[in-house]
Amino acid sequence: MSLLFEELDYRATPIGALSLRRRRELALDVDVYEIKLGEEFLMTSLFTESEIELANLGLADLDGDNLDVVVGGLGLGYTAKAVLDHDRVASLIVVDTLEAVIDWHQTGLLPLGPSLSNDDRCRFIHGDFFGLATSKDGLDPDQPKRQFDAILVDIDHSPEFLLDAANAPFYQPEGLTKFKAHLRPGGVFGLWSNELPDAAFTDRLKTAFGEARAERVTFHNPLQNNDFTQTVYLARSL
Repeated sequence: MSLLFEELDYRATPIGALSLRRRRELALDVDVYEIKLGEEFLMTSLFTESEIELANLGLADLDGDNLDVVVGGLGLGYTAKAVLDHDRVASLIVVDTLEAVIDWHQTGLLPLGPSLSNDDRCRFIHGDFFGLATSKDGLDPDQPKRQFDAILVDIDHSPEFLLDAANAPFYQPEGLTKFKAHLRPGGVFGLWSNELPDAAFTDRLKTAFGEARAERVTFHNPLQNNDFTQTVYLARSL
Protein backbone atom coordinates (compact mmCIF):
# COMPACT_ATOMS: atom_id res chain seq x y z
CA MET A 1 0.00 0.00 0.00
CA SER A 2 1.23 3.51 -0.79
CA LEU A 3 1.51 6.36 1.68
CA LEU A 4 -1.88 7.70 2.73
CA PHE A 5 -0.88 11.19 1.55
CA GLU A 6 2.09 12.65 -0.30
CA GLU A 7 2.70 16.04 -1.91
CA LEU A 8 4.67 15.22 -5.04
CA ASP A 9 5.46 18.78 -6.12
CA TYR A 10 4.65 22.40 -5.32
CA ARG A 11 5.26 25.36 -7.64
CA ALA A 12 4.54 29.07 -7.61
CA THR A 13 2.85 30.14 -10.87
CA PRO A 14 1.55 33.45 -12.28
CA ILE A 15 -2.01 32.41 -11.36
CA GLY A 16 -1.27 31.00 -7.90
CA ALA A 17 0.37 28.16 -6.02
CA LEU A 18 0.13 24.84 -7.86
CA SER A 19 0.48 21.49 -6.14
CA LEU A 20 0.40 17.85 -7.18
CA ARG A 21 -0.61 15.36 -4.52
CA ARG A 22 -1.26 11.67 -4.26
CA ARG A 23 -3.48 10.21 -1.57
CA ARG A 24 -4.85 6.77 -0.79
CA GLU A 25 -8.64 6.54 -1.00
CA LEU A 26 -9.18 3.77 1.52
CA ALA A 27 -12.88 3.32 0.75
CA LEU A 28 -12.05 2.38 -2.86
CA ASP A 29 -8.54 0.99 -2.31
CA VAL A 30 -6.99 3.21 -5.00
CA ASP A 31 -4.36 5.92 -5.28
CA VAL A 32 -5.85 9.27 -6.26
CA TYR A 33 -3.82 11.98 -8.01
CA GLU A 34 -4.99 15.56 -7.58
CA ILE A 35 -3.89 18.94 -8.91
CA LYS A 36 -4.74 21.99 -6.81
CA LEU A 37 -4.42 25.70 -7.53
CA GLY A 38 -4.28 27.36 -4.14
CA GLU A 39 -7.14 25.75 -2.22
CA GLU A 40 -9.11 24.95 -5.38
CA PHE A 41 -9.14 21.47 -6.92
CA LEU A 42 -8.40 21.54 -10.66
CA MET A 43 -8.51 17.83 -11.40
CA THR A 44 -8.71 14.44 -9.75
CA SER A 45 -7.99 10.99 -11.14
CA LEU A 46 -11.01 9.70 -9.21
CA PHE A 47 -13.50 10.95 -11.82
CA THR A 48 -12.28 11.10 -15.42
CA GLU A 49 -15.27 9.93 -17.48
CA SER A 50 -16.14 13.32 -18.94
CA GLU A 51 -12.51 14.19 -19.76
CA ILE A 52 -12.26 10.94 -21.73
CA GLU A 53 -15.63 11.54 -23.40
CA LEU A 54 -14.44 14.97 -24.54
CA ALA A 55 -11.98 13.13 -26.79
CA ASN A 56 -14.27 10.27 -27.81
CA LEU A 57 -17.29 12.46 -28.64
CA GLY A 58 -15.20 15.01 -30.49
CA LEU A 59 -13.46 12.44 -32.68
CA ALA A 60 -16.68 10.48 -33.28
CA ASP A 61 -18.01 13.49 -35.19
CA LEU A 62 -15.12 13.28 -37.69
CA ASP A 63 -14.71 11.07 -40.74
CA GLY A 64 -11.49 9.84 -42.27
CA ASP A 65 -7.97 9.14 -41.01
CA ASN A 66 -4.76 11.12 -40.42
CA LEU A 67 -6.53 13.48 -38.05
CA ASP A 68 -4.64 16.44 -36.57
CA VAL A 69 -5.84 17.30 -33.06
CA VAL A 70 -5.15 19.93 -30.41
CA VAL A 71 -5.94 19.54 -26.72
CA GLY A 72 -6.04 22.74 -24.70
CA GLY A 73 -5.24 21.92 -21.07
CA LEU A 74 -3.07 18.94 -20.18
CA GLY A 75 -4.10 18.31 -16.57
CA LEU A 76 -3.67 14.66 -15.59
CA GLY A 77 -3.59 13.70 -19.27
CA TYR A 78 -6.84 11.75 -19.62
CA THR A 79 -8.19 13.67 -22.64
CA ALA A 80 -4.83 13.53 -24.42
CA LYS A 81 -4.47 9.80 -23.75
CA ALA A 82 -8.01 9.15 -25.03
CA VAL A 83 -7.16 11.05 -28.24
CA LEU A 84 -4.05 8.92 -28.79
CA ASP A 85 -6.06 5.75 -28.21
CA HIS A 86 -7.69 6.45 -31.60
CA ASP A 87 -5.60 4.99 -34.44
CA ARG A 88 -7.08 7.58 -36.82
CA VAL A 89 -5.11 10.34 -35.08
CA ALA A 90 -1.91 11.31 -36.90
CA SER A 91 -0.77 14.14 -34.63
CA LEU A 92 -1.62 15.69 -31.28
CA ILE A 93 -0.53 19.01 -29.85
CA VAL A 94 -1.22 19.60 -26.15
CA VAL A 95 -1.06 23.23 -25.03
CA ASP A 96 -0.77 24.16 -21.35
CA THR A 97 0.04 27.48 -19.71
CA LEU A 98 1.48 25.77 -16.62
CA GLU A 99 5.03 24.56 -17.25
CA ALA A 100 4.92 22.44 -14.08
CA VAL A 101 2.12 20.27 -15.47
CA ILE A 102 4.13 19.51 -18.60
CA ASP A 103 7.17 18.72 -16.42
CA TRP A 104 5.15 16.27 -14.32
CA HIS A 105 4.26 14.30 -17.44
CA GLN A 106 7.69 14.44 -19.05
CA THR A 107 9.43 13.25 -15.87
CA GLY A 108 6.93 10.45 -15.24
CA LEU A 109 5.62 11.92 -12.00
CA LEU A 110 2.08 11.34 -13.30
CA PRO A 111 0.92 7.84 -14.31
CA LEU A 112 -0.05 8.78 -17.89
CA GLY A 113 3.10 10.82 -18.48
CA PRO A 114 5.25 8.10 -20.09
CA SER A 115 2.55 6.97 -22.53
CA LEU A 116 2.05 10.56 -23.71
CA SER A 117 5.73 11.54 -23.79
CA ASN A 118 6.78 8.36 -25.62
CA ASP A 119 4.14 8.60 -28.35
CA ASP A 120 5.74 10.15 -31.44
CA ARG A 121 2.39 11.66 -32.43
CA CYS A 122 2.22 13.80 -29.29
CA ARG A 123 3.92 17.15 -28.68
CA PHE A 124 3.61 19.44 -25.65
CA ILE A 125 3.56 23.22 -26.03
CA HIS A 126 4.05 25.51 -23.05
CA GLY A 127 1.96 28.56 -23.86
CA ASP A 128 -1.24 30.52 -23.37
CA PHE A 129 -3.89 28.48 -25.15
CA PHE A 130 -6.40 31.33 -25.26
CA GLY A 131 -3.84 33.78 -26.62
CA LEU A 132 -2.76 31.36 -29.34
CA ALA A 133 -6.35 30.32 -30.14
CA THR A 134 -7.46 33.87 -30.88
CA SER A 135 -4.27 34.94 -32.68
CA LYS A 136 -3.77 35.05 -36.43
CA ASP A 137 -0.88 32.56 -36.38
CA GLY A 138 -2.75 29.97 -34.33
CA LEU A 139 -1.89 27.07 -32.07
CA ASP A 140 1.28 25.60 -33.58
CA PRO A 141 4.30 27.90 -33.17
CA ASP A 142 6.23 25.75 -35.67
CA GLN A 143 3.58 26.07 -38.39
CA PRO A 144 1.80 29.46 -38.36
CA LYS A 145 -1.82 29.43 -39.53
CA ARG A 146 -1.97 25.62 -39.35
CA GLN A 147 -5.52 24.22 -39.25
CA PHE A 148 -6.75 21.16 -37.36
CA ASP A 149 -9.51 18.57 -37.55
CA ALA A 150 -10.39 18.86 -33.85
CA ILE A 151 -9.58 21.22 -31.01
CA LEU A 152 -10.64 19.98 -27.58
CA VAL A 153 -10.50 22.26 -24.53
CA ASP A 154 -10.53 21.47 -20.82
CA ILE A 155 -9.17 24.48 -18.94
CA ASP A 156 -11.89 26.43 -17.13
CA HIS A 157 -14.60 24.93 -14.93
CA SER A 158 -17.23 26.19 -17.37
CA PRO A 159 -17.73 29.06 -19.85
CA GLU A 160 -18.93 31.16 -16.91
CA PHE A 161 -16.73 29.83 -14.07
CA LEU A 162 -13.18 30.71 -15.09
CA LEU A 163 -9.81 29.96 -13.54
CA ASP A 164 -8.59 33.33 -14.78
CA ALA A 165 -10.82 36.26 -15.68
CA ALA A 166 -8.51 36.99 -18.61
CA ASN A 167 -9.93 33.90 -20.37
CA ALA A 168 -13.42 35.42 -20.64
CA PRO A 169 -13.12 36.96 -24.16
CA PHE A 170 -12.49 33.51 -25.68
CA TYR A 171 -16.05 32.39 -24.82
CA GLN A 172 -17.69 35.44 -26.40
CA PRO A 173 -18.82 35.61 -30.06
CA GLU A 174 -15.75 37.53 -31.26
CA GLY A 175 -13.33 35.13 -29.56
CA LEU A 176 -15.12 32.03 -30.83
CA THR A 177 -15.22 33.42 -34.36
CA LYS A 178 -11.45 34.07 -34.33
CA PHE A 179 -10.88 30.59 -32.96
CA LYS A 180 -12.92 28.98 -35.74
CA ALA A 181 -10.25 30.01 -38.27
CA HIS A 182 -7.90 27.36 -36.84
CA LEU A 183 -10.29 24.51 -37.74
CA ARG A 184 -10.50 22.89 -41.15
CA PRO A 185 -13.91 22.92 -42.86
CA GLY A 186 -16.02 20.36 -41.02
CA GLY A 187 -13.64 20.46 -38.05
CA VAL A 188 -14.87 19.97 -34.49
CA PHE A 189 -14.50 22.14 -31.40
CA GLY A 190 -15.10 20.35 -28.11
CA LEU A 191 -15.32 21.97 -24.68
CA TRP A 192 -15.50 20.35 -21.24
CA SER A 193 -17.66 21.92 -18.53
CA ASN A 194 -18.22 20.98 -14.90
CA GLU A 195 -21.76 22.38 -15.09
CA LEU A 196 -25.03 21.27 -16.68
CA PRO A 197 -25.68 22.38 -20.27
CA ASP A 198 -26.08 26.12 -20.76
CA ALA A 199 -28.53 26.89 -23.59
CA ALA A 200 -27.20 30.43 -23.97
CA PHE A 201 -23.65 29.22 -24.55
CA THR A 202 -24.84 26.52 -26.97
CA ASP A 203 -26.62 29.23 -28.98
CA ARG A 204 -23.42 31.31 -28.95
CA LEU A 205 -21.54 28.32 -30.39
CA LYS A 206 -24.18 27.85 -33.11
CA THR A 207 -23.84 31.48 -34.11
CA ALA A 208 -20.05 31.25 -34.35
CA PHE A 209 -19.69 27.79 -35.92
CA GLY A 210 -23.01 27.02 -37.61
CA GLU A 211 -23.71 23.77 -35.75
CA ALA A 212 -23.50 22.99 -32.02
CA ARG A 213 -24.92 20.81 -29.27
CA ALA A 214 -24.38 19.97 -25.61
CA GLU A 215 -23.86 16.35 -24.53
CA ARG A 216 -24.48 15.35 -20.91
CA VAL A 217 -21.95 12.96 -19.38
CA THR A 218 -23.27 11.27 -16.23
CA PHE A 219 -21.18 9.08 -13.96
CA HIS A 220 -21.53 7.52 -10.52
CA ASN A 221 -19.78 8.96 -7.48
CA PRO A 222 -19.13 5.94 -5.23
CA LEU A 223 -18.07 8.10 -2.30
CA GLN A 224 -21.43 9.89 -2.20
CA ASN A 225 -23.39 7.03 -3.80
CA ASN A 226 -25.07 9.32 -6.32
CA ASP A 227 -24.78 10.34 -9.97
CA PHE A 228 -23.14 13.51 -11.20
CA THR A 229 -23.54 15.15 -14.60
CA GLN A 230 -21.04 17.28 -16.50
CA THR A 231 -21.18 18.61 -20.06
CA VAL A 232 -19.24 18.29 -23.31
CA TYR A 233 -20.07 21.02 -25.82
CA LEU A 234 -19.48 20.15 -29.49
CA ALA A 235 -19.49 22.54 -32.44
CA ARG A 236 -18.70 21.93 -36.08
CA SER A 237 -17.09 24.44 -38.43
CA LEU A 238 -19.37 24.78 -41.46
